Amino acid sequence: MRAAFLVLLLPSLLLAGTPWGEKPFPKKEAQRAPCTRCCGPTEQPTSITSSRYIRMTSDSAYSVPRVRPTIDITILKGSKGEMGDKGISGPEGKAGEPGLRGLNGRKGQKGQAGPPGHACKQHYVAFSVGRSKALHSSDYYQHVTFDTEFVNLYKHFNMFTGKFFCYVPGIYFFNLNVHTWNYKETYLHIMKNDQEVAILYSQPSERSIMQSQSLMLDLLEGDEVWVRMFKRERENAIYSEESDVYITFNGHLIKPAVE
Repeated sequence: MRAAFLVLLLPSLLLAGTPWGEKPFPKKEAQRAPCTRCCGPTEQPTSITSSRYIRMTSDSAYSVPRVRPTIDITILKGSKGEMGDKGISGPEGKAGEPGLRGLNGRKGQKGQAGPPGHACKQHYVAFSVGRSKALHSSDYYQHVTFDTEFVNLYKHFNMFTGKFFCYVPGIYFFNLNVHTWNYKETYLHIMKNDQEVAILYSQPSERSIMQSQSLMLDLLEGDEVWVRMFKRERENAIYSEESDVYITFNGHLIKPAVE
């Protein structure tokens, strides 16, 4: 086996031409091709791939034109949609704080004097109304109204509200007459605006009687005079009939504030 291996190894050693232990002969260097100038003195040689990219991008002869697509927006834009439903209103915000008081305006110019009044002209105000229906108090305070008009000069007494409205300031005389009810209390106020100025009162009795109250008031323009029924622990009532008027309220001007 070893003999066969040496026989195979011997030809390769002979072909190499160098016995064991000896240095090989120096090989003869191959001749190089002469160097040719391919770039400038300050330029470095580039690869084939990079030089091809430079020619295709910088030189107009080798550059590829860039194609930029143009999109027509009018083709892509859709039609206008319909208006949507109105949304639910949000919660109401908190009320803001009151602002500062503004500056006072300038005083206006004095108006022109009016024409002189007639020497014989006088002011007249008078009313007399009645109630033909009885009235029982159902609330703590109850407004007394009237349904019969005897005198209502210039309509200063409002039959709908049951109040006299002062258009001419001055001194007025007022009178209230009522008929009491058997075994029932009678308690009424003559009112000036929201303040009671006089009381008409009668205790419960077996017999019904007529009760009256009169007074004079100094009224300003815009003041109101009316009658109010006042309810206490006992039942309060005033009596009248459809055929006979037992309840009356009267007033007239005595002296105007400006004559």
